[in-house]
Parts: sequence; structure tokens; C-alpha cells
Amino acid sequence: MIQNSANINILWAGLIIEELVRHGVTLFCISPGSRSTPLTIAAVTNKTAETLVALDERSGAFYALGYARARHRPAALICTSGTALANYYPAVIEAYQSRVPLIILSADRPPELRNTGANQTIDQVGIYGAYTNWTIDLPAPDTTINPRFILTSVDQAVFQAIKRPSGPVQINCMFREPLEPKPVPYPESYLDDIRSWQEDQEPWTDYLPSKNILNPNEFAGIADRLNTGGRTLLVVGRTGDPDAKERITDLAIHTGWPVFADITSGLRATRDQMSLIDYYDLLLASERFKRLLKSYRILHIGDPLTSKRFLQFITQYPSVEYYHLHDHHGRQDPAHVVKKRIVADISEFCSGLKPLLNRHDQDNMILALNQQAGNTIGNFSEQESILSEISVAIQIAGLVPANQGLHLGNSMPVRDFDMIGRIKNPNVVVSANRGASGIDGSIASAAGFARGIAAPVTAVIGDLAFLHDLNALDLINKTANRIILVVINNNGGGIFSFLPIAQYKEVFEPFFATPHDLRFEHAARMYGLKYTVVTDGSSFQKAYQTALDQDHHSIIEVQTNREENYTMHRNLLSQLIEKVEHQMD
Repeated sequence: MIQNSANINILWAGLIIEELVRHGVTLFCISPGSRSTPLTIAAVTNKTAETLVALDERSGAFYALGYARARHRPAALICTSGTALANYYPAVIEAYQSRVPLIILSADRPPELRNTGANQTIDQVGIYGAYTNWTIDLPAPDTTINPRFILTSVDQAVFQAIKRPSGPVQINCMFREPLEPKPVPYPESYLDDIRSWQEDQEPWTDYLPSKNILNPNEFAGIADRLNTGGRTLLVVGRTGDPDAKERITDLAIHTGWPVFADITSGLRATRDQMSLIDYYDLLLASERFKRLLKSYRILHIGDPLTSKRFLQFITQYPSVEYYHLHDHHGRQDPAHVVKKRIVADISEFCSGLKPLLNRHDQDNMILALNQQAGNTIGNFSEQESILSEISVAIQIAGLVPANQGLHLGNSMPVRDFDMIGRIKNPNVVVSANRGASGIDGSIASAAGFARGIAAPVTAVIGDLAFLHDLNALDLINKTANRIILVVINNNGGGIFSFLPIAQYKEVFEPFFATPHDLRFEHAARMYGLKYTVVTDGSSFQKAYQTALDQDHHSIIEVQTNREENYTMHRNLLSQLIEKVEHQMD
């Protein structure tokens, strides 16, 4: 219940925070500032709200993003006016692109200070452009404005954040001084119109959930086509639907279709009855394998895949009969090959389609080729004596415990894990910022993700991503669940070695590879984190197992060589293509 507050600023802020809490938005990531004082006081004094202080707005925003991605519910950000909210922008873009709900509470100067040269005042309205689901510029608190307006504005903001597609919203909050809880009288009757709300625990306006569901005729038409001749390949990206994993798995088991599941889909650590093609990314390096697949129709569920080779395959064979299912209307078709776009609730669609589909025998040819790829990568790893980024991915995938989290940084880590196959233990929750696929916010996202799933997390990131988000090490110490930060230090941008520019040595090394010659022991020491450096495979396995057995946060720095890593990837592909195509003879 909102009590009479010291002044109208504190009261309005209290209404905003309380209404958010009633909608289940309970985590508030606060960056210190003056103009946001009313919002900070309201969050700190709300008995249900949880708060986290993030000194760096950029890291704080990615922390909230990681948390919201794990919870499938919004987190809220509170910042002062000026450039503070501009530092949220990278995380806002990622949230919009990957459909993660966020609530941005940006404090602002009142109208009379805008466009006057007043200190720490910028144009904040619509600052995020096209990358929010909704934005509102609240007026400065005033007793002539009915408090119902505040409540319904918050209600609309939450709805816009969690609807499909989910995404960030901005509530821009103007405040005049006093910002502190200095007593400034206002009419005692001001809250009379919302007395019923004060005596309740429910939001003022609760938006009832709705789902896109196909009618029976549409279901029947799709099922008839999928049942008519030919073979079907099930492709699964990230869905953002916590219930979808089980329904998609049931559909795959029922049909016997081979499944290409992205590392972020949640299907890599799942039941053995599904025809999961763990090494599809490697197999797609073979032209003969791609020619085999071109006769399959494709049912693609969720986001695009991490695999560049899959994108190259569908671009090379655009005549493939391609169905794409998602729960929002946004176009996700970078190769422009989709023939049927299905907009429906993913869980409901899979449940409704399953009984209409024929059962099929498992595709023994593709399963056998997948097994050959698995044997090849296993033998390759055993033969290599030096520590490689491939072997690190293999070891972590085999050791990360059940019911824990795995956060993958962009550039090489997410690609290596997508390439090397299945995660051994069940119910490992995988997270990656694949909306805009930047390297920013990797550490903060992992910390927020650990809080969101309320379980330990192993985060695997590159050295440039580590340096880019160094401030976020402070947020690891503020996270209760253990985080193991595995940093692949190849002294630069390893992924650039795979690009054509790598052949132009005079510009490649200084301007793309960007070597830094840094080690990270002192960064770990600065933040009081346990630190280990490893340079060989047995040392890494021992260090990682030790970190798993302990409760404290830790950093494992893995020193690798960019050129050797590139050569290993190429050698692995060469061996695999040879063995797979020999088996196809």
C-alpha cells in the first residue's frame, strides 16, 4: 500500500515502482544519480522489490538483460538524466533484437529545463529510436493529474514489454526539485480515486494473455503437406518460450524427423529418442551432404541458427520447400527463402500438429553420418596435444553439470559450442546474446543470467569481450550463484582469422586481430576473484573441475594461439569431409 509520501515526486515514483512490482517486475538495477533519486528511494523502500547497484549503466543494462532472458519476465533499469541512459543503448538493441522484455525508467529534467543548456540535460524522448516496443514521456508530477494515469501508463508499459514480440520499453520520468524526501505538502485527498487499488495487491489494469492459434483447417492443410511424399528436416532456433522445448521434442520424437538444433534452442541436452543431428554444422561443410539435404522440406521453428554453413546451404538451394514458425510477425528470413510463414504460439502449434502427422522411421543415413562426425571430432581431439578452443568447448560440454547454466560469448565461443555437438548432462540452460550478436556486455549478461536461473553458471567468452566489459566483474561479486568465467585469450580477435581479410597481413594484425598482449590475473585480483591460467588440456580439465567443486566465483584464463586455432578448425573440417563423403560412397 502506498502511504502518504513526503512530496509528490516521491509519491509518483512509489506508484510506478509498486505497480511494476504487482506485475511481477521485482528486480531493479539502479545506477547512482541525482535526478533519479525519487525512483531509487521508491525501489529501495518497496518491501517486495529487489535492488542491485550497477556503477556502470552499460553493464547494469546487460545484467538486467541476462536476468530477464532467464526469467522470461522484465527487469527494470533506473538511471539519472543525460548520457546515463545512452549507455543502456547496446543492451536495449540486444533486448529488442532478441525479444527480451526490459523496463527502462529514465529520470529527466522538467520541460522548462529542456533545450536551455541546463546541465546534464539531453533530448531523452525516443532516444532508442526503433529499438523499443513503446515509449512514454511522463509529465512532471502534479496533483492536477489523476494518479490513475500513472498506474495505467505502467500497465501499458508492462504489456508492451511482454507481448509478442517482447522487448524493451522506456518510461521517461520528469522530476522537478526537491528530489530528496523533503516534506512538501499536497492534498490528502489526492489518492482517493485509487483507494481500492491501495487496499488490494493487484495491478490497476491487468492485460489478459492471448495467443496466436491456427484454425483447424490451417492445421490440416499444413499436416497434409508435411505428410505428402518427401522427407522433412526439423530446424530449431531459440524460441523464448519456456514451454516450447518439451513440445518440440515430443513432435520430433513422434515424427522421427532429423533435427538441427541450435546451441541456444535448449534441445542439445535432451532425450535420446529424438533424432538429434549434433554435428550438422560440421556436416554442412560437405557439398555432398548439402546435395543430400536439398531434397528435404524444412520446418524451421524459432530464430535463425548460429551456423553460417546452414545459411549458406539454404542460400545455395533456395528452391527447398521452407516453412518457418514463430510467435511474432517479424521477418526472420535473411536468405529470402521462406515459402510459408506461420505465426502462431509455438507450444500450441506443436501440440496441435503432432497428432495430425504420420510417424516415420528414423533417417538412418543422416544418423550414421552424424555418428561418423562425432567419431571424427572425438578422435581429432584425442590426437591434438596442445590446448585448443575446440578442446575447451568439448571438455566444458562434457562436464558442465545438470541444471546449471552455460553462457556463451559471441564471436568464436558460441560458434565452437554450436559446432561440437551435444551437451552431456540434462537440463543445462544455455544463454547467448544472439539478437545483435555483439561482444559487449558478456560478463554482465552472464551475471544477470545466473541470478535469473538461480543456479551456477559457466560463462565462456573471448579476451576482447572480457576487456570490453571489465567493469562488470563488480557485478559478479554481487551475484549469489557461482560464476566460472572461462576467458579464451588468443591475444586478439580470433574470429577475424577466418575472414578473407586475414590474407592481407599488413593491415590484418594491427587493425583486425588487434593484439593487446594482456593477461588477466591482476583484473581478477582487483575484484577479489579466484584466478587460474592454463596452457594445456589436462591443466584446463583439472582447473575447471576444481572450479565446479567450489562455491566461489573464479576466472580461468585459457591461453591459445590464433593461428593454431585457425589451422585446427581447418584440419578438423578436412578430416570430417573426407570421412563423411567416404561413408556416403
